[in-house]
Amino acid sequence: MNIKHLFYSFILGLLANGASAATISVKITNLTQGIYFTPLLVTSHGDTMHYYSLGDDASDALQAMAEGGDFSGLVTQAAAMGGVNIENPAEGLLMPGTSTLASDWDTGDNDHLSIVAMLLPTNDGFVGLDAWPIPAAAGSYTILLNGYDAGTEANNELVVDGGGAPGMLGIPANPGGNGGTGGVGVTTEEGNSRVHIHRGNLGDSSAVGGSSDIDSRVHRWLNPVAKVTVTVH
Repeated sequence: MNIKHLFYSFILGLLANGASAATISVKITNLTQGIYFTPLLVTSHGDTMHYYSLGDDASDALQAMAEGGDFSGLVTQAAAMGGVNIENPAEGLLMPGTSTLASDWDTGDNDHLSIVAMLLPTNDGFVGLDAWPIPAAAGSYTILLNGYDAGTEANNELVVDGGGAPGMLGIPANPGGNGGTGGVGVTTEEGNSRVHIHRGNLGDSSAVGGSSDIDSRVHRWLNPVAKVTVTVH
């Protein structure tokens, strides 16, 4: 075999090795002041799977996660397409200013990464990373995540404890317990019914009444809402 053939064999070997992701660790940090993340779903998968697409209608599975924190439908979707899931790495809600880590994760042949969780308190807001290509080269990579609106429910910003499931207007819970009560509602309809960048909570400063059950001094937020650090070992 001549030098030219040896060179091409070397390059082809590098490409083949890059087709499968290495062992990775994924650290997720909540960057907000007063927003909680429901249990996170972290998935490695191929390049054809998407939990959501900006500008498209939300699936029923995405709606269930974005309105009530139920990611079981997305777990089923991923499993059907060969995805590998890490469910609830924080073992509960991820509080503002805290992090969780999924370490030494062998993604096998899966070379893309997705992350989703509902934002509380919101009507149908969620934090998301969609089909991010996992680098083959070892190193540390940082991604900032936005908050998205599933477009499936009006952002009335009214807390309905124990409710707010898909099809029921309202926020299912305010984990911090630091909002108001008796609001009349910010709105009853939304102009954009597809997945889009969330406008952020509006809120008000009224403990009783007002337009919202959300405190603008605590729950107002702008993007980004999370930082993800992926370490490829």
